[in-house]
Amino acid sequence: MFGYISGKLVNITPTQVYVDLNGLGYEVQITLNTYDAIKDKATAHFFTYLHIREDAWTLFGFSTELEKETFKKLLSVSGIGAATARLLLSSLTPQEFSSIVQNSNSAALQKVKGIGSKTAQRIILELKGKLPETTEA
Repeated sequence: MFGYISGKLVNITPTQVYVDLNGLGYEVQITLNTYDAIKDKATAHFFTYLHIREDAWTLFGFSTELEKETFKKLLSVSGIGAATARLLLSSLTPQEFSSIVQNSNSAALQKVKGIGSKTAQRIILELKGKLPETTEA
């Protein structure tokens, strides 16, 4: 629905930011990697994903398209919700995450809070070969 949003940053925290767009403030949930990319800026551009549930519409913003696409792939994994996907992408860059999945390194995934052995194995099983192409930065 929303592909991206650009505007003045208001009330920045490590997990969310308000983006002022012509006087309308959008609450955007972000990862720690995105926070690091925007924390010293007055304006920013986010690639967005609107997560719709029965009880809430939540707008997630990412500093790169790769991070957004990785988030969407994580949501496709059985048992992974938006909060867990955001936590994974706050702990790992998309490049690190892709490398871990491609190398079947479940131990590295288990270092992320809330990811146990079975969840790590399921992520690897369901996403191996399906993640966007990445290049190490």
